[in-house]
Amino acid sequence: MKARVLFGVIGFVAVLLALYVFPPIVLEIAVALLCLFATYEVLGATKLVHNRLELLLCLLVSVGLAVGHFSVLPLDLQDVVQGLIFVLLVGSFAVELKFHDSMNVSQVSWGFFGALIVPYLMLSLVRIFQMDFLPIGDTDLQIGQFIVLLPLLAAWGADTCALFAGMFFGKHKLAPVVSPKKTVEGAVGGVVGGAVLVLLAALLMNTFLDLDMPIWAALVLGGVGAVLGEIGDLSFSIIKRQTGIKDYGHIFPGHGGVLDRFDSVLFVAPFAEILFRIIW
Repeated sequence: MKARVLFGVIGFVAVLLALYVFPPIVLEIAVALLCLFATYEVLGATKLVHNRLELLLCLLVSVGLAVGHFSVLPLDLQDVVQGLIFVLLVGSFAVELKFHDSMNVSQVSWGFFGALIVPYLMLSLVRIFQMDFLPIGDTDLQIGQFIVLLPLLAAWGADTCALFAGMFFGKHKLAPVVSPKKTVEGAVGGVVGGAVLVLLAALLMNTFLDLDMPIWAALVLGGVGAVLGEIGDLSFSIIKRQTGIKDYGHIFPGHGGVLDRFDSVLFVAPFAEILFRIIW
């Protein structure tokens, strides 16, 4: 527990530095590394893709998708995605043809999930961070620097609220086979807590930054985000349970792998991105 708390504090400081001190490329590279590890964890650690050549191809595509989001590169994201889909399609079936005796075609399907879908969901954080500037007074404020914190708060804040609500009030199991410790009462506490936390954060941003975020949007992001985060957590827990692993990795002391920490964020961040684009 001590290592978990200590790393959480260090991670929080690192996030603040990446958002408000270092140039944008630092955050973009950090998320690219998260994508690389997440792709390896969901495909390699689980052995869902055990062909080394296919796994290498998936890792390269994942990194390519992340690099396509770098603000310093004059790339059209749609062209990058289309190109990578084509590369992964042709490359995966070329590998399948070569190793058809030992490689099940399901590895191709899992490859698309791990190399494209997982990183694309993670990269919602970068796309939010890069959102347009909002004119406030005599300055242009990049709203993405601030609102990118909201999906993280919706996911991790709700998870913390669910933990404590489950400890104090939990009686009915939510998903006893997939995640025995989760309770219905904890899930309800997470939804309420997530809605309150995001609402408070939005009110602070509206007051001090003049972001003018609607109250309804904050409540929706907090409440729905908490539900989506729970679904994300349980979804990746199913993969772990069915593939026989306890954790996706050990990169984060006390937390496990990237997917052990960001499984809920993968479901919340894309929802937040859609909501923000509706608002702004």
